[in-house]
Amino acid sequence: MGYAEIALSEIPEGHPIQKRLEIIYNAGQKAKALTQQLLAFSRKQISQPEVVNLNEIIKGLEDMLCRMIGEDIYIEFKLSEDLSPVRADRAQMEQVLMNLAVNARDAMPEGGLLNIETKNLNLTEEYSEKNLEVTPGEYVVLTVTDTGVGMDREVMEKIFEPFFTTKKEGKGTGLGLSTVYGIVKNHGGHITVYSEPGEGTTFRIYLPAVEGEAEEYKGESKEETISGGNESLILVEDNEDVRSFASEALKMMGYRVYEFSSPLEAIEFIETNQVDVKLLITDLVMPEMSGRDLAERLSNKLPELKVLYMSGYTDDTVVRYGILKGQAYFISKPFTVKEIAKKVRQVLDNPR
Repeated sequence: MGYAEIALSEIPEGHPIQKRLEIIYNAGQKAKALTQQLLAFSRKQISQPEVVNLNEIIKGLEDMLCRMIGEDIYIEFKLSEDLSPVRADRAQMEQVLMNLAVNARDAMPEGGLLNIETKNLNLTEEYSEKNLEVTPGEYVVLTVTDTGVGMDREVMEKIFEPFFTTKKEGKGTGLGLSTVYGIVKNHGGHITVYSEPGEGTTFRIYLPAVEGEAEEYKGESKEETISGGNESLILVEDNEDVRSFASEALKMMGYRVYEFSSPLEAIEFIETNQVDVKLLITDLVMPEMSGRDLAERLSNKLPELKVLYMSGYTDDTVVRYGILKGQAYFISKPFTVKEIAKKVRQVLDNPR
């Protein structure tokens, strides 16, 4: 996937192999998305939570939702003006909303109404007694309702199972709602569904409310450009294919890259050379020592060094290596040129 992206950037528009490279790249993207959906369902997808306002996320997706749903379905938004913030991974919340919207669209082949609503709600002790997995307290509720074909009880009992689908073969993976379920549970949330045949379906997602102000999100431009730089970076990755791709991608962006296959090689280089390195990009799990231990060793020599961890593992593995969610910069493998370029620039530009 990554090398196909690099190759596409090096050939002129309309080149004979452009279409083939695009097919390879898109296939890689689909495989990556499928893996992320499976991780989300198993509640092991790496998340980077922040304090967010669900209304802001919904408004940011409004245009995309309207295009995706089609002209024969009317979308109605009822967003509470005094909505409390939640602590959540922004991208995963977008994934939840998109999957629910797609599910609603497919349930209304003849058109209909899609209602998206948010509000604050206190879940009482009485509610918790009936739903033992729920802790009483203040929640933000996202409700998605459609006027579609609905479901019977037998189907409702299976909708969150991975690969279960009522769609025709080739029309769905059966992972959309299981992904939603996994993400909600991974955020300490609660999800319910109510439906009857011919009467539409309502999903309600309850996320714990938090205090404070939602962090400002500037969004991304539609014609997003890839920003590079001229800083010096250390890249440590024991997988040769990943290391080679990351190094080539970063050099394309103008960075000076010192790459190593082992942590000990990187340590020796820093201890024997005077280099002004701004960022360490390291795999989290390696044979000789972890990326976290490597970062600590190099920080003794370079106290201003920033760190970006690469990982193909899950949240559980990340925590096991002594890193808590939201306290470090991560990029999940596999990644594209645009993704690593954006993440590197983000880490370099943000204060420590």
